[in-house]
Amino acid sequence: MRAMAKVKKRAAAPTRKPMAKAKAKTKAKAGAKTTNSAKAKPKPSAMFQKVAFTLFSVDDPARARAFYEDVLGFERGLASPDGVWTEYDLPAGGCLALFKHPVAAMAKPPGGGTIAFEVADLDALDERLKAAGVVYTSDVVHGPNCRMSNILDSEGNAIVLHQLTKKRVKRA
Repeated sequence: MRAMAKVKKRAAAPTRKPMAKAKAKTKAKAGAKTTNSAKAKPKPSAMFQKVAFTLFSVDDPARARAFYEDVLGFERGLASPDGVWTEYDLPAGGCLALFKHPVAAMAKPPGGGTIAFEVADLDALDERLKAAGVVYTSDVVHGPNCRMSNILDSEGNAIVLHQLTKKRVKRA
């Protein structure tokens, strides 16, 4: 009997201790996960890499394409034949997409966003666009590091024409 009792105790003892240890480890891990989870989460800046494209809603794809191609001189990239989707890849990176939702009830109205294009010669571009009848919403804006003109495309979407100045103002 004693031999059997010892065997039972030995057999029972290992099952009790790991259970207690397992509970303690679980509590310790839960606490560690809480404190480590803040460290383990990637920073939002690490999750987001770049702007893939800027999208403008349009009512009239043909009119919008004419504005971007004929007036601004953009070269059309990927585009659907029906005008639902049109992309313009910019030489130094970035992409502007024009979108006419195929379901009118789900379409967002044009004019809800703004894109800023870096330009090489703001004065020359302003002169050309004014001659082409482009709508300007303000006079040239002078910032500490740039100059900007604000225009509207054919669909009423806001565009900023942005030129950096040679002299850069450093932040304190």
